[in-house]
Amino acid sequence: MRIILAEDSALLREGLVRLLEEAGHQVIACVGTAPDLIDAVAEDLPDLVITDVRMPPDNTDDGLRAAGELRQRYPHLAILVLSAYVEQSYARSLFMDGRGGVGYLLKDRIADLAALNDAIARIASGGSVIDPEVVAQLLVHSPASPLERLTAREREVLALIAQGLSNQAIQKKLWLSEGAVEKHISSIFTKLDLPVNTEAHRRVLAVLAWLQGH
Repeated sequence: MRIILAEDSALLREGLVRLLEEAGHQVIACVGTAPDLIDAVAEDLPDLVITDVRMPPDNTDDGLRAAGELRQRYPHLAILVLSAYVEQSYARSLFMDGRGGVGYLLKDRIADLAALNDAIARIASGGSVIDPEVVAQLLVHSPASPLERLTAREREVLALIAQGLSNQAIQKKLWLSEGAVEKHISSIFTKLDLPVNTEAHRRVLAVLAWLQGH
């Protein structure tokens, strides 16, 4: 997979390039600022962008805003945003357009090559991935409507969908039958009043509803 990496820390940038190349990916450009990221993508459109949230020139959420701009310019571009700490608003903003092909992971997670590669594969295939730590914190904080309609088990299933797990992975994680998982997911879609569309799109909308409810 052809990847453009945006990270202002030279040390972390080199480490990420090494990890990505070890996993068989091609890093076609490395940049250290948000404007350089936008220029690099315009010059050579990659399969995936990996960007830090906090980037120069302002060192606030420049990388996140660049990701949003790139999503508008290139709707099919897969984007993985990295953050040093949990910030729920960052995760929400990434999923506001209701489309897949996007992920939000904590930087601590990327040391696990298998987890990083799995997240990249899910995002590249149009899925969505949210860091398990973000999911855990959202589950602890203020449950709210429309999620109040969901049963405890349905909330568990939705949390795993938010992490990017497939039906089969959810089945193994919760020790449920294939039919039970499908039934729970169908119920979640119905209770959240999601429009009939492709299942992949509805899964992203379900994650967005879940994020907005916390």
